[in-house]
Amino acid sequence: MKKVAVIMGSDSDLSVMNGCIEVLKQFEVPFEVRIISAHRTPNTAHEFASKAIESGFGVIIAAAGKAAHLGGVLAAYTTLPVIGVPIKSSTLDGLDSLLSIVQMPKGIPVATVAINGAENSALLAIQMLALSDDSLAIKLAEYKEKMAAEVAAKDEKICREVMS
Repeated sequence: MKKVAVIMGSDSDLSVMNGCIEVLKQFEVPFEVRIISAHRTPNTAHEFASKAIESGFGVIIAAAGKAAHLGGVLAAYTTLPVIGVPIKSSTLDGLDSLLSIVQMPKGIPVATVAINGAENSALLAIQMLALSDDSLAIKLAEYKEKMAAEVAAKDEKICREVMS
């Protein structure tokens, strides 16, 4: 199975990205976590993204706040799918990060999840990997069935409580 790279622009992003890491663990998807700054360590970003395929990665998740150029920089140096996670910062409540990631120029796409959407970034990466991994596709189907069952149970409970 291909690995997922979870790249953060700063160690302060870890509190948000723990949700991503937990989902990857739950699905038993191999991953590596790195801190690479698009602005402070651009050579490292270039080197990592350029070698990501040969290093066994299938998807890169890039979490960054404020200017949030990390996903775009990584995407510029690889053909792997890159998923951007805009991190909510004290500046503009993460809207600056969201707009930085989602406004990529033609030819350098970065898929983008919600501000602090770490769990969804992992699920999107898993969906991408599941295109060529049947066992992962089965786990995803089971996960969605479990979510549906949980909602149905909550629906039944609230109907009983409200109607009694």
